Amino acid sequence: MGPYLSLTGPQKKDISCLARSAFLAVAFLTWGLFSAWAMAQPLEKDLAQNPRQANPKDPWEGFNRSMFRLNDQIDQSVTRPLAQAYVDVTPSLVRKGVRNFFGNISDFWSAANSALQFKPLEATEGLMRVMINTTIGVYGLMDWATPMKLERHTEDFGQTLGVWGVPSGPYVVLPLLGPSTLRDSSALLALDVKATPIQRVRPSENKYELTALNLTDKRAKYLGLEQELEEAALDRYSFVRDVYLQKRRSDIYDGEPPIEKEEDFSR
Repeated sequence: MGPYLSLTGPQKKDISCLARSAFLAVAFLTWGLFSAWAMAQPLEKDLAQNPRQANPKDPWEGFNRSMFRLNDQIDQSVTRPLAQAYVDVTPSLVRKGVRNFFGNISDFWSAANSALQFKPLEATEGLMRVMINTTIGVYGLMDWATPMKLERHTEDFGQTLGVWGVPSGPYVVLPLLGPSTLRDSSALLALDVKATPIQRVRPSENKYELTALNLTDKRAKYLGLEQELEEAALDRYSFVRDVYLQKRRSDIYDGEPPIEKEEDFSR
């Protein structure tokens, strides 16, 4: 065996964990895509026989509705119960600290994207938030920056691409991750996920635990909205899609989007 094939015990364990996680991720994604494709067939036939008013931003509506339904089933059977259990057993003060901690991590990436969008004030405020909350706030567990009037500016690379003029592309519903667009999903998978400091945590088990805690806390934040959503919309899929697209457009233009022409779907 050559020197390049010599691995220590911890290295073998990390590689094994990585390979197992990659296999599970690919297997789950493949299963999700195949399930959504299979579920989409009767929907596409129904859309062909009973055409609704088509939304030009959503050319993959049959597939997206299937994935939306699949995500909803997973949420009702797994994600929502976990989030509810998290709320039931975790004191509110601890949950607030968890939310502050992950918010502090996201502030750093938001500041970087503000700089890429040529927003020096927002980038400076974001960096100051990180510095203050990481030090005085004990690694972000406490948010001292907000009372000091340092506003949080949430940015991601999808928004940065939008500011740079990259078209949004078609609307798409991702497995587990939910509403997105071709531009935003590409930015998310290519850079947003990899840029978080959580990805550099070792050992890998701790990284996955932090990621699971972050996702659970985010889901817990929206507990109780299901009933409001049911009451607000006859078609939940269309409602979620339209709200998402409107919000993303508003985010790109910092809350002041221009009047959108009917045929203008570039952002």
